Amino acid sequence: MLDTSSRLLKLLTLLESRRDWPGLELARQLEVSTRTIRHDMARLRALGYPVEAAPGVAGGYRLGAGGALPPLLLDDDEAVAVAIGLRTAAGRGVAGMQDSALRALVKLEQVLPGRLRQRVAALQAYTVAAASSSDEGVEAELLARIAAACRDSEVLWVDYTKHGGEASSRALEPHRLVHWGRRWYLVAWDRGRSGWRTFRVDRLQLGRGNGPRFAPRPLPAEDLVAYVRGGIRSAFGRVEAVIKVQAPAAEVIRRVPPDMVVEPLDEGSCLLHAYGSSPEMLAFHLGLLGADFEVGEPPELVASLRRLAARYAAAAG
Repeated sequence: MLDTSSRLLKLLTLLESRRDWPGLELARQLEVSTRTIRHDMARLRALGYPVEAAPGVAGGYRLGAGGALPPLLLDDDEAVAVAIGLRTAAGRGVAGMQDSALRALVKLEQVLPGRLRQRVAALQAYTVAAASSSDEGVEAELLARIAAACRDSEVLWVDYTKHGGEASSRALEPHRLVHWGRRWYLVAWDRGRSGWRTFRVDRLQLGRGNGPRFAPRPLPAEDLVAYVRGGIRSAFGRVEAVIKVQAPAAEVIRRVPPDMVVEPLDEGSCLLHAYGSSPEMLAFHLGLLGADFEVGEPPELVASLRRLAARYAAAAG
């Protein structure tokens, strides 16, 4: 059995992981009695954590927003700075930090006092950042709302615009956000089509409120990144290749679609995960990189490059 301090930390982690917890379920998770849970909640309130309780058989606990920031060893100015930093990292795609920043943002904004939320919103609304050609991030507020719906298992009412411009309204059971390339994707169960679908978040518009709760389903794949990649390939192209480009990653990123992943190798070269609707189309786009590159496979892409090279050489005399 955990000692009191360890149990309180575990209890806080559980309260942050979803919106509502029945007392019996918390007691089962921590292997203690419901009486101990009541005493632990009183300890958390004494420490400044805004724990809310609902009485009755169907009652439970939730971590709400309080009048004072819980003791995170942060003053008001520091808390605002952290929230702004997390919004920037989650919304604009700081390499390697998107998922962690989004999880931390959901937890922090859940317990920020109202006065601090207003300061964060004001700074966000009245600050203009210079756009980068390699930065096509999604708004942090949109990501946070979707992440909260995933956490709380709440249906999302959305308007979605497909690649070809076709618009539709859908009821989605959101399960996971996936970051691939410079895009965010939502893996969700589409109630109207009774199946798993992948949605580009930048093409989603959320309704004002969320729908009812749903029972989470087993995910369609263990590796959701591979699952999303497979959906991208089937939708946009059937030819895929990994290409070594003799140019800095930052330069290549500016020349390729946002869904293509660029991995730096050193200061002057990188790997490009490229795809195309046909070997000829992919070969043509590679010629627009403005840099030398090496392709070993697939064979049909190599053959297309050779044909294009001969055709261009003949055209140039």
